[in-house]
Amino acid sequence: MTRRSTPARRTEIMALLEERGEISVEALARYFSTSEVTIRKDLALLEHQGLLIRRYGGAALIPRTDQPAVVSLAKLAIAKAARQRIRDHARIIIDSGSTTSALIPELRDVLGLVVMTNSLAVANAIRELDSRPALLMTGGTWDERSCAFQGQVAEQVLRAYDFDQLFIGADGIDPERGTTTFNELLHLSRVMGDVAREVVVMIESDKMGRRIPNLELAWSAIDVLITDDQISDELFDTITAQGVNVVRAQVADTPR
Repeated sequence: MTRRSTPARRTEIMALLEERGEISVEALARYFSTSEVTIRKDLALLEHQGLLIRRYGGAALIPRTDQPAVVSLAKLAIAKAARQRIRDHARIIIDSGSTTSALIPELRDVLGLVVMTNSLAVANAIRELDSRPALLMTGGTWDERSCAFQGQVAEQVLRAYDFDQLFIGADGIDPERGTTTFNELLHLSRVMGDVAREVVVMIESDKMGRRIPNLELAWSAIDVLITDDQISDELFDTITAQGVNVVRAQVADTPR
Protein backbone atom coordinates (compact mmCIF):
# COMPACT_ATOMS: atom_id res chain seq x y z
CA MET A 1 0.00 0.00 0.00
CA THR A 2 1.47 3.38 -1.05
CA ARG A 3 1.87 5.76 1.89
CA ARG A 4 -0.59 8.65 1.94
CA SER A 5 -0.08 12.14 3.26
CA THR A 6 -1.70 12.68 6.65
CA PRO A 7 -4.76 14.56 5.30
CA ALA A 8 -5.26 11.99 2.52
CA ARG A 9 -4.99 9.12 4.98
CA ARG A 10 -7.59 10.66 7.28
CA THR A 11 -9.92 11.28 4.35
CA GLU A 12 -9.64 7.63 3.32
CA ILE A 13 -10.20 6.45 6.89
CA MET A 14 -13.56 8.22 6.79
CA ALA A 15 -14.33 6.68 3.39
CA LEU A 16 -13.61 3.20 4.77
CA LEU A 17 -15.82 3.88 7.79
CA GLU A 18 -18.63 5.06 5.52
CA GLU A 19 -18.53 1.66 3.83
CA ARG A 20 -18.04 -0.58 6.87
CA GLY A 21 -19.52 1.39 9.77
CA GLU A 22 -16.71 0.20 12.07
CA ILE A 23 -13.07 -0.77 11.69
CA SER A 24 -10.15 -1.74 13.92
CA VAL A 25 -6.90 0.14 14.51
CA GLU A 26 -4.97 -2.99 13.57
CA ALA A 27 -6.70 -3.30 10.19
CA LEU A 28 -6.16 0.39 9.41
CA ALA A 29 -2.48 0.18 10.34
CA ARG A 30 -2.00 -2.77 7.98
CA TYR A 31 -3.98 -1.12 5.20
CA PHE A 32 -1.98 2.12 5.33
CA SER A 33 1.36 0.44 6.15
CA THR A 34 1.82 2.67 9.19
CA SER A 35 1.95 2.27 12.96
CA GLU A 36 -1.01 1.82 15.26
CA VAL A 37 0.18 4.91 17.16
CA THR A 38 -0.24 6.99 13.99
CA ILE A 39 -3.70 5.56 13.38
CA ARG A 40 -4.78 6.31 16.95
CA LYS A 41 -3.67 9.92 16.50
CA ASP A 42 -5.73 10.10 13.30
CA LEU A 43 -8.78 8.69 15.06
CA ALA A 44 -8.37 11.06 18.02
CA LEU A 45 -8.36 14.08 15.70
CA LEU A 46 -11.31 12.82 13.66
CA GLU A 47 -13.25 12.17 16.88
CA HIS A 48 -12.43 15.71 18.06
CA GLN A 49 -13.89 16.97 14.76
CA GLY A 50 -17.09 15.06 15.49
CA LEU A 51 -16.68 12.64 12.57
CA LEU A 52 -16.45 9.31 14.40
CA ILE A 53 -16.65 7.55 17.75
CA ARG A 54 -13.57 5.81 19.11
CA ARG A 55 -14.17 2.35 20.49
CA TYR A 56 -11.87 -0.17 22.10
CA GLY A 57 -9.45 -1.26 19.40
CA GLY A 58 -10.99 0.86 16.65
CA ALA A 59 -13.60 3.40 15.65
CA ALA A 60 -17.16 3.61 14.35
CA LEU A 61 -19.25 6.12 12.47
CA ILE A 62 -21.54 8.35 14.48
CA PRO A 63 -25.06 7.00 13.89
CA ARG A 64 -27.19 9.22 11.68
CA THR A 65 -30.79 9.36 12.77
CA ASP A 66 -31.91 12.42 10.81
CA GLN A 67 -31.78 10.95 7.31
CA PRO A 68 -32.19 7.58 5.58
CA ALA A 69 -29.16 5.80 4.16
CA VAL A 70 -28.48 6.58 0.51
CA VAL A 71 -27.62 3.65 -1.74
CA SER A 72 -25.21 4.55 -4.53
CA LEU A 73 -26.19 4.14 -8.17
CA ALA A 74 -23.38 1.62 -8.56
CA LYS A 75 -24.80 -0.55 -5.76
CA LEU A 76 -28.28 -0.30 -7.28
CA ALA A 77 -26.97 -1.34 -10.70
CA ILE A 78 -25.07 -4.27 -9.20
CA ALA A 79 -28.15 -5.36 -7.26
CA LYS A 80 -30.35 -5.27 -10.38
CA ALA A 81 -27.81 -7.36 -12.29
CA ALA A 82 -27.66 -9.86 -9.42
CA ARG A 83 -31.46 -10.12 -9.38
CA GLN A 84 -31.42 -11.28 -13.00
CA ARG A 85 -29.59 -14.44 -11.89
CA ILE A 86 -32.23 -15.49 -9.34
CA ARG A 87 -35.09 -17.74 -10.42
CA ASP A 88 -38.37 -18.44 -8.64
CA HIS A 89 -38.14 -21.01 -5.81
CA ALA A 90 -34.37 -20.56 -5.52
CA ARG A 91 -32.53 -21.22 -2.25
CA ILE A 92 -29.99 -18.46 -1.67
CA ILE A 93 -27.61 -17.08 0.96
CA ILE A 94 -27.22 -13.32 1.38
CA ASP A 95 -24.18 -12.31 3.42
CA SER A 96 -24.08 -9.14 5.53
CA GLY A 97 -22.97 -5.91 3.86
CA SER A 98 -24.27 -2.73 2.23
CA THR A 99 -23.91 -3.96 -1.36
CA THR A 100 -25.62 -7.29 -0.74
CA SER A 101 -28.36 -5.51 1.22
CA ALA A 102 -29.15 -3.47 -1.91
CA LEU A 103 -30.28 -6.74 -3.51
CA ILE A 104 -33.20 -7.25 -1.12
CA PRO A 105 -35.70 -4.73 -2.59
CA GLU A 106 -35.09 -6.35 -5.99
CA LEU A 107 -36.46 -9.65 -4.64
CA ARG A 108 -40.02 -8.33 -4.21
CA ASP A 109 -41.31 -10.25 -7.25
CA VAL A 110 -39.41 -13.53 -6.76
CA LEU A 111 -41.79 -16.36 -5.86
CA GLY A 112 -41.08 -19.17 -3.43
CA LEU A 113 -37.69 -17.83 -2.42
CA VAL A 114 -35.75 -19.32 0.50
CA VAL A 115 -33.13 -16.97 2.02
CA MET A 116 -30.46 -17.82 4.59
CA THR A 117 -28.50 -14.96 6.19
CA ASN A 118 -26.19 -14.26 9.12
CA SER A 119 -27.28 -10.60 9.26
CA LEU A 120 -30.12 -9.20 11.37
CA ALA A 121 -30.35 -6.19 9.04
CA VAL A 122 -30.80 -8.47 6.02
CA ALA A 123 -33.31 -10.62 7.91
CA ASN A 124 -35.41 -7.60 8.91
CA ALA A 125 -35.43 -6.29 5.34
CA ILE A 126 -36.44 -9.72 3.99
CA ARG A 127 -39.39 -9.77 6.41
CA GLU A 128 -40.72 -6.54 4.86
CA LEU A 129 -41.03 -8.03 1.35
CA ASP A 130 -44.59 -8.62 0.12
CA SER A 131 -43.44 -11.85 -1.55
CA ARG A 132 -42.75 -13.32 1.92
CA PRO A 133 -39.62 -15.41 1.28
CA ALA A 134 -38.92 -18.23 3.70
CA LEU A 135 -36.26 -16.87 6.05
CA LEU A 136 -33.49 -18.91 7.69
CA MET A 137 -30.95 -17.53 10.18
CA THR A 138 -27.54 -19.02 10.84
CA GLY A 139 -27.53 -18.15 14.52
CA GLY A 140 -24.11 -18.30 16.16
CA THR A 141 -21.98 -15.75 18.01
CA TRP A 142 -22.75 -12.08 17.40
CA ASP A 143 -19.72 -10.19 16.07
CA GLU A 144 -19.80 -6.42 16.60
CA ARG A 145 -17.17 -5.75 13.93
CA SER A 146 -19.08 -7.38 11.08
CA CYS A 147 -22.56 -6.78 12.59
CA ALA A 148 -23.37 -10.41 11.83
CA PHE A 149 -23.39 -13.88 13.39
CA GLN A 150 -20.19 -15.89 13.12
CA GLY A 151 -18.61 -19.00 14.62
CA GLN A 152 -18.99 -22.76 14.68
CA VAL A 153 -22.74 -22.81 15.34
CA ALA A 154 -23.37 -20.68 12.25
CA GLU A 155 -21.09 -22.93 10.21
CA GLN A 156 -22.88 -26.09 11.39
CA VAL A 157 -26.28 -24.64 10.51
CA LEU A 158 -25.09 -23.73 7.01
CA ARG A 159 -23.69 -27.21 6.41
CA ALA A 160 -27.10 -28.71 7.18
CA TYR A 161 -28.49 -27.18 3.96
CA ASP A 162 -27.58 -26.81 0.32
CA PHE A 163 -28.19 -23.64 -1.69
CA ASP A 164 -28.38 -22.55 -5.30
CA GLN A 165 -26.45 -19.32 -4.84
CA LEU A 166 -24.42 -17.22 -2.42
CA PHE A 167 -24.43 -13.43 -2.77
CA ILE A 168 -21.48 -11.93 -0.93
CA GLY A 169 -19.58 -8.63 -0.91
CA ALA A 170 -15.92 -7.82 -0.29
CA ASP A 171 -13.77 -5.00 1.06
CA GLY A 172 -11.30 -5.31 -1.79
CA ILE A 173 -10.03 -7.35 -4.73
CA ASP A 174 -6.60 -8.84 -5.23
CA PRO A 175 -6.51 -9.46 -9.01
CA GLU A 176 -4.19 -12.43 -8.59
CA ARG A 177 -5.76 -14.09 -5.53
CA GLY A 178 -9.43 -13.21 -5.03
CA THR A 179 -11.57 -11.18 -2.64
CA THR A 180 -10.06 -9.57 0.45
CA THR A 181 -11.52 -8.27 3.70
CA PHE A 182 -10.67 -6.31 6.83
CA ASN A 183 -12.58 -8.87 8.88
CA GLU A 184 -10.40 -11.44 10.62
CA LEU A 185 -13.32 -13.92 10.76
CA LEU A 186 -13.03 -15.53 7.35
CA HIS A 187 -14.17 -19.09 7.82
CA LEU A 188 -17.93 -18.54 7.69
CA SER A 189 -17.66 -16.89 4.25
CA ARG A 190 -15.78 -19.93 2.98
CA VAL A 191 -18.40 -22.29 4.42
CA MET A 192 -21.10 -20.24 2.68
CA GLY A 193 -19.24 -20.75 -0.58
CA ASP A 194 -18.86 -24.47 0.06
CA VAL A 195 -22.62 -25.04 0.44
CA ALA A 196 -23.69 -22.96 -2.59
CA ARG A 197 -23.65 -24.20 -6.18
CA GLU A 198 -22.89 -20.71 -7.50
CA VAL A 199 -20.88 -18.02 -5.68
CA VAL A 200 -21.68 -14.46 -6.76
CA VAL A 201 -19.50 -11.60 -5.52
CA MET A 202 -21.06 -8.12 -5.57
CA ILE A 203 -18.54 -5.26 -5.38
CA GLU A 204 -18.18 -1.70 -6.64
CA SER A 205 -15.26 -1.11 -9.00
CA ASP A 206 -13.67 1.57 -6.82
CA LYS A 207 -12.85 -1.07 -4.19
CA MET A 208 -10.74 -3.09 -6.60
CA GLY A 209 -7.47 -1.26 -6.03
CA ARG A 210 -7.30 -2.41 -2.43
CA ARG A 211 -4.91 -5.24 -1.60
CA ILE A 212 -6.02 -5.98 1.94
CA PRO A 213 -3.97 -8.79 3.57
CA ASN A 214 -6.90 -11.05 4.53
CA LEU A 215 -7.85 -13.30 1.60
CA GLU A 216 -11.53 -14.20 1.92
CA LEU A 217 -12.45 -16.20 -1.19
CA ALA A 218 -9.95 -17.44 -3.75
CA TRP A 219 -10.87 -17.08 -7.43
CA SER A 220 -11.25 -20.86 -7.63
CA ALA A 221 -14.20 -20.57 -5.21
CA ILE A 222 -15.95 -17.76 -7.16
CA ASP A 223 -18.19 -18.24 -10.19
CA VAL A 224 -19.45 -14.72 -10.91
CA LEU A 225 -18.28 -11.21 -10.04
CA ILE A 226 -20.81 -8.41 -10.55
CA THR A 227 -19.43 -4.90 -10.56
CA ASP A 228 -20.23 -1.57 -12.18
CA ASP A 229 -19.21 -0.39 -15.63
CA GLN A 230 -16.24 1.64 -14.34
CA ILE A 231 -14.04 -1.44 -14.01
CA SER A 232 -10.97 -1.09 -16.21
CA ASP A 233 -10.55 -3.32 -19.23
CA GLU A 234 -7.23 -4.55 -17.82
CA LEU A 235 -8.77 -5.63 -14.54
CA PHE A 236 -11.77 -7.13 -16.32
CA ASP A 237 -9.42 -9.26 -18.45
CA THR A 238 -7.26 -10.26 -15.46
CA ILE A 239 -10.23 -11.51 -13.44
CA THR A 240 -11.86 -13.20 -16.44
CA ALA A 241 -8.59 -15.07 -17.01
CA GLN A 242 -9.04 -16.58 -13.54
CA GLY A 243 -12.15 -18.41 -14.83
CA VAL A 244 -14.63 -15.95 -13.29
CA ASN A 245 -17.63 -14.59 -15.20
CA VAL A 246 -17.36 -10.79 -14.77
CA VAL A 247 -20.61 -8.85 -15.23
CA ARG A 248 -20.46 -5.09 -15.86
CA ALA A 249 -23.66 -3.49 -14.54
CA GLN A 250 -24.58 -0.34 -16.47
CA VAL A 251 -24.86 2.48 -13.92
CA ALA A 252 -26.15 5.10 -16.36
CA ASP A 253 -29.19 2.96 -17.11
CA THR A 254 -30.12 2.45 -13.45
CA PRO A 255 -33.16 4.35 -12.13
CA ARG A 256 -33.39 5.13 -8.42
